[in-house]
Amino acid sequence: MEKSLFQDHQVDSARILYTPSVFANANLIHLQEIGTLTALKPHTSRRENLASYLFFLVKSGSGFLEYEGTVYPLAAGDCVFLDCRKSYSHRTEGDLWELGWVHFFGPNMSAIYKKYVERGGNPCFHAQDAGAYEALLSELHAIADSSSYVRDMKIYEKLTALLALLMEESWQPAGSARASAQKRDMQDIKEYLDGHYREKISLDALAERFYINKFYLSRLFKNQFGVSVSHYLLQVRITHAKWLLRFSALSMEEISRQCGMNDANYFSRIFKKVERMTPGEFRRLW
Repeated sequence: MEKSLFQDHQVDSARILYTPSVFANANLIHLQEIGTLTALKPHTSRRENLASYLFFLVKSGSGFLEYEGTVYPLAAGDCVFLDCRKSYSHRTEGDLWELGWVHFFGPNMSAIYKKYVERGGNPCFHAQDAGAYEALLSELHAIADSSSYVRDMKIYEKLTALLALLMEESWQPAGSARASAQKRDMQDIKEYLDGHYREKISLDALAERFYINKFYLSRLFKNQFGVSVSHYLLQVRITHAKWLLRFSALSMEEISRQCGMNDANYFSRIFKKVERMTPGEFRRLW
C-alpha cells in the first residue's frame, strides 16, 4: 500500500495505491486504488484496457462521462460505475468538480457487472443517498490505510456492500407515486406466490386474479424483483423442497406434491438442474 498526495496545474488528488495479498488477488474482490480528486482547472481523463472496475461519486461540481459511445452529463450526487476494460473518459469544465473514487477487481467481477447491466444498471445514475456512498468510500479508505491483519477481508466486505448498494439503487431509483403503487401490486403477487406455491400457478391465472395484463405483470415483477415470475416460483419451491429433504422423512413423491410439482421424476430433474445434485444426493449430503 502506498499513499500519495498529488497536485499539478489541473488537479489536487490524494490516493492510496493498494496491493492485495496473493490470496485476495486470486479469490476476492479486491482494492486496487482509492482516493479523492479536486479539479483546479478544466481537464479530461481517458482510460482503456484496464483490468479494473471504477466507481466514483461526484461530490460537488459537474462534468461529463463518455462511455460506449454515449455522453452523460454529471452533477453533484451522481454516481458512475463502469468496466474499465472498455474505453471511457470523463471531464469537467466550468463548474469544476470534486470526486471520490475507487478502482477494484476480482475473479468474478465480469459476471457481477454483466448481471448489473442485465438488471438495468446504468453507467451513471443519481444517488438517492450520496451519504451512503461517501461513508463506504471513507470506510474503505480507512481500512486500506490500516495495519489490520484481516485487511483484505474487511475490504472485500465493504466492496461487496458497495456492489449491493449499486445493484439495488441504480436498478430501482426513487419513482413517482405511480411507481410506488406498482411496487405494492407486485409485492401482493410475490406474497401470493409465497403462500400458494403448492398449487398449480400459471401466468394467465395470476393476471386474471390480480386484474392485470400478463405481459405487463411479467415486466413489472422482473423490474422489481430481478427474476421472472416463473423463476421466482421455482426458487420458492426448491427452497421448500430443500427444507423437507433435510428435516422430514417424506418420500420424493410426497415432497414433489408439497412443492407444487406432482411428478417426482420432473421434480428430481428440475432440482438437479438448480442444485447440481439429485434430491437424494442433497438429502444424504445434509
